[in-house]
Parts: sequence; C-alpha cells; structure tokens
Amino acid sequence: MSVPKIEQISAPVILGEGPHWDHDAQALYYIDIKGSTVHKYVPATNTHTTVKIDGGEVSLVIPLEGTKDKFVITVGRNVAILTWDGESSTPTEVKYVSAVDNEKELQDNRLNDGKADPIGRLWAGTMGAESDPEDKFPLTLGSLFSFSKDWKPTKHLSNITVSNGLAWSEDLKSMYYIDSPTRKVEAFDFDAESGKISNRRTAFDFDIHDVLGFPDGMATDTKGKLWVACFEGSQVIRVDPANGKLLRCIPIPALKVTSVAFGGPQLDELYVTSADILTEEQKKMYPESGATFRVTGLGVKGYPGQAVKL
Repeated sequence: MSVPKIEQISAPVILGEGPHWDHDAQALYYIDIKGSTVHKYVPATNTHTTVKIDGGEVSLVIPLEGTKDKFVITVGRNVAILTWDGESSTPTEVKYVSAVDNEKELQDNRLNDGKADPIGRLWAGTMGAESDPEDKFPLTLGSLFSFSKDWKPTKHLSNITVSNGLAWSEDLKSMYYIDSPTRKVEAFDFDAESGKISNRRTAFDFDIHDVLGFPDGMATDTKGKLWVACFEGSQVIRVDPANGKLLRCIPIPALKVTSVAFGGPQLDELYVTSADILTEEQKKMYPESGATFRVTGLGVKGYPGQAVKL
C-alpha cells in the first residue's frame, strides 16, 4: 500500500468546510463558515483568492453549471446565487433564491453541508443554533432538503442534529448521508429521476470500529468506497458501505477534520478541510488546524465536484 504525502496548501481559517473541485477550471473552492468567506485555490499557479459574504454564515459553495462566475452558496438558512469573478474580495451580487426552516421556532437554524447530486440537483441540510457554548451539538432541530430547479425545497428527513456529509454511488442507486452525532454513515435507496430516498439503513458505524471523532463530510472513490472526515478524530477514513468494513485510516495534522473532496488533473488527490475551533492546549498540539491539506499517493481516484444544474 502506498504511503500518502500530506501537505498544507492554505493558511488556517476558523471553520473550513465544503471543498468542491471544479474540474473544468482546475480549481478548488471551499468556505470558512465562521468567517463567512468563500475561498478559491488554483494549484497550477498556487493562487488563493477570497470573497467575503455579508448576511450570515456561509456553509457551501457549488458552481452553477454553464457559467464561469456564478455559484450556489448558503447564507444562514437561505440559498443564494453568488456572482463572483474569482478574484475580487467583494462579490458582484448575492441574490437570495430560497429559504428553509421558516417556522418561528427554527429561525435560528442554519444550513450546513450540501452538494449537488450526480444529475445536478442541490441537496442541503440544516442544524439548530447552539444554546450554550459548552454544547457540542444543538438539539434535533435540523432537516435535510433537496431543491427543484425553481428553488422550491422538499424536506426528506427531520429530527436531524448536525446535517453533514452527502455522497452517491456511481450507479445512482444509493445515497449516503451523515447526521454527525449518530456516529454513523447512513445509506438510502436513491431514485435519481424523482429525487426520492427510501430504505434508510446503516452503512458504517463508528462505534463498532472504535473510530475516534464524529463523521463529517465525505466523498466517493471510483471503487465505490467512502472517504469520511473525522471531526475531533484527526483523520480521514476509507470505508466500504457495502459491508460496513473499515479499510484505511489517514492521519491528518488537525484535530477537527471537516470534509474531503477528490481533485487534481487526474482526480487522484484528496483535499481535506479542517477547523481551528480549539482550546489553547489543543492549538499547541495541532498548530495546522484550520488549514486545507492535499493528500497525494493514495493510489485511488475519485470524482470531480458536480455543479448545480438549472
């Protein structure tokens, strides 16, 4: 088995998340939720650019197919279209197109992780606001939504605490999903045409394998295996969703590993985001926390990020 190389490719942010590899542009996009910023990294030129978004925390960035300067982002519990040239520090436009969790008691919720499925339909889930700084996770106030081409949300799951990783099988018959505090990766039967999910079941259980941390973001490789970021686990793991087996552990020099995405010209590089929400003692142990890392030499390939189609 090859020995991977792990390198830091960005300065630390507060809560890095949502890496998305745009294969056409050969660029990585990711966000800093707490900093409300969208980041772009071009490996070929080692160029980093950032744009600040006003109005709330930003949890995802996904290119809008057929455009060079438009992206789907979330701002709080709203979905918006960002117009950005990829270089300026301020956006050209942020146009709000949808909102979720509009009930009065859910006004403090925010959208968290999200992706476009392989046919370009946007999925994103919510989480409740922390009621106490000591709370690791808020109450089960979140839900999972998909969005139609006119931005109408459809709720698929409720009673979610921290809506997180999403991934799909190559044959489009399965969708994988994470509600982090459950310490499980769940699988659903997926109907690509209707966008409906059914037959909820456990694909991988952190408890059974004594895996450190909580499952966060994830990605699928071309062998059908899942790569899962371990928040508070300082690692990324590779698992087989077909039989629930743990296949590999890749140490990451950050305690709170948040998400992963395959990228690079050959799609054989794994980009890994992390968070710098740590105690002073933890920061001494993990000084690179909050950075984005590139892992090479894994011996596997994945898929590029899917743009949103309208």
